[in-house]
Amino acid sequence: MMEERHAKALANANLMDYGGVEGFYGGINAPAKTVFIPGKRQRINLVGVCINAFFPFFMFATLYGAFSFRFHYQSPTLCWMLALTMMTVSVFIIVFAIQGRKRDREPQWLMYTALACIFAVASATVFGNMNYVFNLLPYYEIDSLNTYPSVNPANDYGQEMMDAGRIYFADGTGLDMKKASSFKNDQLYCVAPITSGTEKLDHYDFWAVGVNCCSGVSPDFRCGQFNNPKARSGLRQIGSSERPFYRLAVQMAEAQFSLNAPHPLFFKWIQDPVAELQHYLTSGWRYFLLGVSTHFACNIIATLTAMIIFSKIGRINGNSLGGSV
Repeated sequence: MMEERHAKALANANLMDYGGVEGFYGGINAPAKTVFIPGKRQRINLVGVCINAFFPFFMFATLYGAFSFRFHYQSPTLCWMLALTMMTVSVFIIVFAIQGRKRDREPQWLMYTALACIFAVASATVFGNMNYVFNLLPYYEIDSLNTYPSVNPANDYGQEMMDAGRIYFADGTGLDMKKASSFKNDQLYCVAPITSGTEKLDHYDFWAVGVNCCSGVSPDFRCGQFNNPKARSGLRQIGSSERPFYRLAVQMAEAQFSLNAPHPLFFKWIQDPVAELQHYLTSGWRYFLLGVSTHFACNIIATLTAMIIFSKIGRINGNSLGGSV
């Protein structure tokens, strides 16, 4: 009898040592399966890594390009609808990840995907819109307008050239610095009439403009290429928020110097409008490529970091389960 009991006790001890019936390594009461298997080599979720390395970047590049370029100019409503759709997809991924956690799954990669997509959509919307407003919108606006050569401010009227985007003035045209004026509202909005000859004109419809490039005290003007003797052209000022302040500055010049400006048009005084216009397009592409490459690099680094963190979490979980045996 004693020998039989001793044999059973020895068998139970051996069974517990190698993951027996109630052990944590394959017994009946083993915990639920996880991605990281305790006691075994850690497995990397390559599908999750690949998805997170490229899917958020694809969303960023698509939306950043849509907001930056002609699609935004021609179809602004569709552009914002695209951003809303991508954000909705990101929110659905979060909901799916939360539901997965309730079903005893491990939704770490799903949650990371959702957060990465939300960041991609938000940053693409903000920076794409900034690139559009400061670089591409001026290019598309001016490029869609007309070009007028050999314009004489003494004989031509602004009402005849309301659709002017680029103007090449006739020989003898220049800036009348003595009749420059300004209007201050947070910033200093500076104007100077574009004239022909030295005689006073019966109308002043063409004005060179700029922001914070005059003293605001005495008649002076240091905007654009004011000191370039070869400058004799104008690129249309298309900022709707600045135009009312330029009008007020012109009205002040009218009252101060007894001028007549019935239909003032505002231009940036430069030598080569084509090169200046091309600069807007080049800057837009440069910032687009910079944003895309920066996001791709940051997204790759963040994905690799998440992979390492998730691997450590799985290793910790595995050690805690193994230590409780």
